[in-house]
Amino acid sequence: MQSFLRRSMSLQRSSAMKPLIAVVGATGTGKSKLAVDLASRFNGEIINGDAMQMYRGLPIITNQIPVEERNGIPHHLISCVELEEQPWFVGRFRRESLRLIDNIHARGKVPILVGGTHYYTQAVLFKDQLLGEDATVEDAQEEARSQLTEDNDPKSSIKWPILDAPTEVVLQKLREVDPVMADRWHPNEARKIRRSLEIYFQTGRPASEIYAEQQRMKQAALTRDDSLTGAGHLRFPTMIFWVHSEKETLNSRLDKRVDGMLEQGLMTEAKQMSDYLQEKTSQGVSVDQSRGVWVSIGYKELAPYFEALHAGSVDETELETLKKAGVESIKTATRQYAMSQIKWIRNKLWQALADASSTNRLYLLDSTNVDAWEQNITEPSERLVRALLEDEPTPDPKSLSELARTVLGAKEAQPHKDSGSVTKCRTCDVCRKTMMGDEQWQIHINGSVHRRALKSAAKRAARDEYLRKRQKLLHEGQEKGSESPAEPDVQAPPSP
Repeated sequence: MQSFLRRSMSLQRSSAMKPLIAVVGATGTGKSKLAVDLASRFNGEIINGDAMQMYRGLPIITNQIPVEERNGIPHHLISCVELEEQPWFVGRFRRESLRLIDNIHARGKVPILVGGTHYYTQAVLFKDQLLGEDATVEDAQEEARSQLTEDNDPKSSIKWPILDAPTEVVLQKLREVDPVMADRWHPNEARKIRRSLEIYFQTGRPASEIYAEQQRMKQAALTRDDSLTGAGHLRFPTMIFWVHSEKETLNSRLDKRVDGMLEQGLMTEAKQMSDYLQEKTSQGVSVDQSRGVWVSIGYKELAPYFEALHAGSVDETELETLKKAGVESIKTATRQYAMSQIKWIRNKLWQALADASSTNRLYLLDSTNVDAWEQNITEPSERLVRALLEDEPTPDPKSLSELARTVLGAKEAQPHKDSGSVTKCRTCDVCRKTMMGDEQWQIHINGSVHRRALKSAAKRAARDEYLRKRQKLLHEGQEKGSESPAEPDVQAPPSP
């Protein structure tokens, strides 16, 4: 009876305080499992925060948690978008998620936001993702695309052909109209360069101005929030679990995961997508494969195989070679995607939490050893959620594990950066490499590769100077009429 009463009081308190639990991390670390465990234990419902998992009919390619593993827990915003639909803008995802969170709270339950599209989840977590009616710069660029569609323009490049020009041409034009944004992007970031120029054409305003306006509104929101509550600009009393694994273990797990997806029917889903494209092509309909589910890992890597299969242009041996190459590309892309997700958490999410003085809300859970799941994941997460719901003190996030101490301690040791500052690219003329931001620049110029390049450049310069002086003296000797000018006395540069 006492246990029931404590449980009831805890749920009443959680309803009153409107808490939010978020689960983030790289693909393959166990986010979905943790979310189901917590929802089962604490009367929760799950909101999917992965853009690809919103697509219907492709549960394997998009890595949706199987229905039989959901333990009867309601999962929102999963399998709700048709194959031909474009991904939701950030603003739409945020609005729908907040509506769902309010609804879940109203029913006395705990919302759990889980997913790998971290700019989706971050837009829900923080009040400061504001521009006008709290749209981010990314949102503004997406809204520009939306307006183009409403004008019945099938592609923005019809209005502005330069958007389909080579990246260096687009970048040069961006330098003319918005040099701040041009300095922000690496020359290889073709999509971002194109989108920055596109929003200038669509809105008549440089994207950098929009970014600056966002920062001003963010600071204003911070000031208002700080005067009202000590929670900074998090929307809710929030606890964020970062499910994390050591790199080598995770990479091995991801390779095995791809093998498992193949056994479960990944090739069948990829063929379904290929057949859909073939049908649309036969109908004269063009499908934009640069967005939406078409950029998900699993189809595009196998596209050459299916194209050759449909064309009937290669024999069985070559087909098998294309298939194996596609599978290896899926494994490589999956590992790279996991690293990019981790990078987002380390940089973007940590910075947002630091701005809100809320890095103590981020708890790293070590899922490296899946055999120790109960000890390393279940027990600490349940203990922490209970503390959140009962409004009790929580421990130092670094105290949970050695991995947490190492990773979070390293982030805390770094100097706090102003999120309002714009990262700029810097190009090393010696090494012909471009770096993003001062941190990468300092690493580069202090690295052994750069130092060797400087020595080589100095030797080349000395050799060139030697040859120049030698040629000059020979030329001067010829002008004096000497039939056989003496060898000029020029000291040779040191041998490399």
